[in-house]
Amino acid sequence: MPLRRTAAAVAVALAALAAAPAAQAWSTEDRAGTAGGWLTRQLVGGDHLEIVFDGVAYPDQGLTLDLGFALAAADVARDGVERIGAWVSRPEVMANYLHFDAPERESYAGAHAKLALFASVSGADPADFGGVDLVAGLTALKAPSGRFTDRTAYQDYSNGFTQAFAVLALDRAGGAPRDAVDFLAGGRCPDGGYPLVPAATPCTPHVDATAMAVQALLAADRPDDAAPGLTWLERRQADSGGFAGEDGSAEGNANSTGLAAQALRMGGRTGAADKAVAFLESLQVGCSGPEADRGAFAFDRTGFATGSATRATTQAVLGVAGVGYAALSSVGDRTGAPVVDCAGTPPGSGTTTPTTTGAATTATTTTTASSTPDATTTDAPPATPTTTTEVVAVGGGGTLARTGVAVGPALWLGSLLVVGGALVLALARERHVARGGRR
Repeated sequence: MPLRRTAAAVAVALAALAAAPAAQAWSTEDRAGTAGGWLTRQLVGGDHLEIVFDGVAYPDQGLTLDLGFALAAADVARDGVERIGAWVSRPEVMANYLHFDAPERESYAGAHAKLALFASVSGADPADFGGVDLVAGLTALKAPSGRFTDRTAYQDYSNGFTQAFAVLALDRAGGAPRDAVDFLAGGRCPDGGYPLVPAATPCTPHVDATAMAVQALLAADRPDDAAPGLTWLERRQADSGGFAGEDGSAEGNANSTGLAAQALRMGGRTGAADKAVAFLESLQVGCSGPEADRGAFAFDRTGFATGSATRATTQAVLGVAGVGYAALSSVGDRTGAPVVDCAGTPPGSGTTTPTTTGAATTATTTTTASSTPDATTTDAPPATPTTTTEVVAVGGGGTLARTGVAVGPALWLGSLLVVGGALVLALARERHVARGGRR
């Protein structure tokens, strides 16, 4: 599929949308489940998300994978995860994500790591995903120091997220190299937190990067190295229960809080995790909100904004569901996209009647491209949200999905978006366009 939208491409996309299979929806009070249902309905053509840069829509592979991680955490929309896997394994989509269409000179560690992790989560083989050995490709990008870096003619986008995702992905694929785990553990700042930029001076701890590092270290059976990071996170938690990222908000935001809650749960810091989940609950749109927004999470307590909701929801779900990246799996999950039960039917009662909804919509997010690739943090909302509505709690006071479940040394992504994890490459795209590239 051409990355620049032409009239022909739009026609093809609309035809695919019309042909997309209907998804079965059911009503539930499960918070993670309804968020997963809302996310499924944001998929363009039923299988991916897009980012708008300079007025042009591009496929956003990184955020699409984050959405897939969120669906796995919520135990819903197995069919959605399968569609995402089929889309991202297309040769042209994967080549653009892993190599920016230039494998002879470009190869991105964050993209390899995030996609390899998604392959494992979806039940596929990361050593043979769409005919590509992602494990070998990622391993080839490890420096003698143990750090995973990009091979690029532009700039090295690798960072703390890259290293954490690489350790998580390789741990699930047979074992993370010891030097890679050592490099991650050795980057800890004196106060216990982990930096976004490895080896930077001074060492500046970062909420999102610390949450990711903690999960990766726990997955690699390094609890002693993870413990200072968990303690640092507890000290950074606001009275609201939230965690503030680079935006500096006093109460916190859904992205940073979702990742921190996930890490705290995996590390056995149950009290702090429960407090973070309570903050996340206050950001979810429920029965008093517009029907189209129900189940989604606002970025923060200033209100629901369409432009930041998709990324905020992908990472909030991880904290609410209480499942780490290392334990995420969509295998055996229920298909379909649930909706918020505003009739007060208890979850799991089996008395609700499934309804049919479209499996996909055109893009409802209006994310603006950033000069920071998505392998870093993505905790700031767009400067101009398209719509804002009051944040209201999910009706019925529904229970949280798997809150309090002990997952041992388990840990999950995607997705943050989601975080977290692999690159949007906005700077690279901009330079490519400036050089007369095909985008």
